[in-house]
Amino acid sequence: MLKYLKKYWVFALLAPICMIGEVLMDLMQPQLMSTIVDEGVLGLSNNGVGDLSLVLNAGVKMIGLVIIGGTFGVLCGVFANNCSQKLANDLRKDVFRKVMALSLEQTDKFTTGSLVTRMTTDVNNVQMAFQMLIRICVRAPLMLIMALIMAFRINSRLSLMYIGAILFLGPVLLIIAKKAFPRFDYVFHKYDKLNESVQENLTGVRVVKSFVREEHETKKFHKASDFIYKGFVNAEKVVVMNGPFMNLTMNTCMILICWIGAHIIVGTNGTEMSTGDLTSFLSYTVNVLMNLMMISMVFVMMTISKSSAERIMEVLDEELDITDPASPVTDVKNGEIIFDDVCFSYSKNKDNLNLEHINLNIPSGSTVGIIGGTGSGKTSLVQLIPRLYDVTSGKISVGGVDVRDYSIKSLRDSVSMVLQKNVLFSGTIKENLRWGNSDATDEEMIEAC
Repeated sequence: MLKYLKKYWVFALLAPICMIGEVLMDLMQPQLMSTIVDEGVLGLSNNGVGDLSLVLNAGVKMIGLVIIGGTFGVLCGVFANNCSQKLANDLRKDVFRKVMALSLEQTDKFTTGSLVTRMTTDVNNVQMAFQMLIRICVRAPLMLIMALIMAFRINSRLSLMYIGAILFLGPVLLIIAKKAFPRFDYVFHKYDKLNESVQENLTGVRVVKSFVREEHETKKFHKASDFIYKGFVNAEKVVVMNGPFMNLTMNTCMILICWIGAHIIVGTNGTEMSTGDLTSFLSYTVNVLMNLMMISMVFVMMTISKSSAERIMEVLDEELDITDPASPVTDVKNGEIIFDDVCFSYSKNKDNLNLEHINLNIPSGSTVGIIGGTGSGKTSLVQLIPRLYDVTSGKISVGGVDVRDYSIKSLRDSVSMVLQKNVLFSGTIKENLRWGNSDATDEEMIEAC
């Protein structure tokens, strides 16, 4: 999916750069806090006499760092959001364009509800994951590494505690993510069923009301909705374990750092580590542990979006089974239609045919009625003429040319279909009338009506 970023590489690059600026501003603040405590308050280098002007000066610098860091953060958010929104926009357009190009057989294979989910929920998941990728996935590792370096500079002995925390948390977070992914993946697939239920009931609302099946369909929808609810709760039960483990690790580290740090300060009389150093160290501890939590959250989001991305790519990578030939015929000479030993199966199974060995010759200009009971194949027969489906075997000719040799647009422009089921698209009556001819004048439309 990286090909979608080629157009927006500037935004994709500027967002991480701004995030680096924000991280650097955040990392400088604990150093100023240390200066305020050691020099401004305790006056370690001035015989225990504090310096209010130093406190004010350092405070002003901290405010300046906050403003600069906040500006970088806002710019990062703007660039990341711009890039991710454009990515989602392009994805939706490409998926919709591909859906419009799919044959009816391929649309049936994916189902309408599934295609709606892929264009909405799945695209949103990918968009969210990408935005997190260029923001948190830059901030968290960078802040983690830089905070560790700064902490080791203050006291390398005390910093070994971080190694223990990472060795404990790392496997725990990986297990949580591994357990959560299949549960989320399963639930997202169930969204398809929910959307199918909604689509069926909205398009078939007259049938539902005619047979007084509102209560039955409501129960069916509630069942699908409850299934998704329980699935998400089941998945979240695993993810919420992040919090307790992170809090346990963070509070344990805080207690040990305060205890060991106090012993170091008292035992060495402040030569190895000062009170201000301990304050800075605690700030870096919060940074290290909070960014570990961020990384774990991003990891879970990435695993969720991986499933969504795969579902999107299934549609985009689908090979079209009804396409224009290499040198398509664009001129339909007349309306003669010939069915030459035509067999057809919706499942492409030659042992399970819907139409068998149809031989039919309809001269140009004639009117023919095809009659038969429900399910006898009348609609299937007619849908083969404009190549809404392709024959399984045999050949259909229009104007003396095999329908597979025409360009799809030329053929379907020449073969008009008035379907049994009426559909009105959103818009005005005029816009619906112009479906057959986008350039029709008002007079032509009135005459047609």
